[in-house]
Amino acid sequence: MTEKTSIGRFLLGVAGTRSCLLGLGMFALIGGQASAFTAYVSNEKSNTISVIDTDKFTLVKTIKVGQRPRGIGLSKDEKFILVAVGDDDTIQMIDVRTHEIAATLPSGPDPELFTQDPAGKILYVANENDNTVTIIDMERRVPLGEVQVGVEPEGMGLSPDGKVLVATSETTNMAHFIDTVTRRIVANVLVDARPRFAEFKRDASEVWVSSEIGGTVSVIDPVKHEVKKKITFDIPGLRKEAIQAVGISITQDGKTGFVALGPANRVAVVNAATHEVQKYLLVGQRVWHMAFTPDEKYLLTTNGVSNDVSIIDVANLKIIKTIQVGELPWGIAISQQ
Repeated sequence: MTEKTSIGRFLLGVAGTRSCLLGLGMFALIGGQASAFTAYVSNEKSNTISVIDTDKFTLVKTIKVGQRPRGIGLSKDEKFILVAVGDDDTIQMIDVRTHEIAATLPSGPDPELFTQDPAGKILYVANENDNTVTIIDMERRVPLGEVQVGVEPEGMGLSPDGKVLVATSETTNMAHFIDTVTRRIVANVLVDARPRFAEFKRDASEVWVSSEIGGTVSVIDPVKHEVKKKITFDIPGLRKEAIQAVGISITQDGKTGFVALGPANRVAVVNAATHEVQKYLLVGQRVWHMAFTPDEKYLLTTNGVSNDVSIIDVANLKIIKTIQVGELPWGIAISQQ
């Protein structure tokens, strides 16, 4: 081999190595980069919102809000964090960029949970103290009306097409089905004691309603307005009264449901086709509400007594981390920013 040939091969080798490294670098940037989302947790007792970076799973900021924040969500354009401050009888709109309170919405007395129509123009709010659902125009920030429901409404579930609203009343033990066009109740479905939450499947085939004191989840046919199945829970070593169903999260494909079981300190994993419990995950104390990251890789739970958030790896059904937040964490919402 001549000296010239040897040098040529060496240079080709360097070029090939460089191309390989560049290719690996591009792969890391395109395929290997983790999705970064932001979680917002309402802390009922400390009157704050904890901001969590779900890329690093760390607490990055604490935002001071009004008195007794519970229900929390994001506007559809994700420009505002919406938080129901019950003792202030309003919903505060917090600017996502500045974390400053930008405006308030006229929610009615003691707002608890709320939901938005698919376009993000109308907000439906459960007002616990006056037994109504308040309807708010989010663009003009004015009330459009209200619907009288049962005693102590809390859960607010909206069908994927936005045509049916389900409000649960804790004391009346009912799920009220409301036509969002006529703003009238079209059916009342009796469930177990103290219903807390309502969640539709993405295909609108079922709506799940949790009952805290009853310790069950009622699976309701939203067309026939009938309970077609009750999901029950049995955890060895725990009294039945300690198993209290509260928050519900169902995967987008409708195959798996997760149910927060309050002072049982567990999240039940449910086969959403058979409605059978597959597993219980031990999380923090008095698990209340939950939210998926948008890619559904993780499920975050608020644990009221231990003042923390548990991170569940959805694919492996394992708790991978716990993050300390404010006092009495209650609700949670996750953005894509």
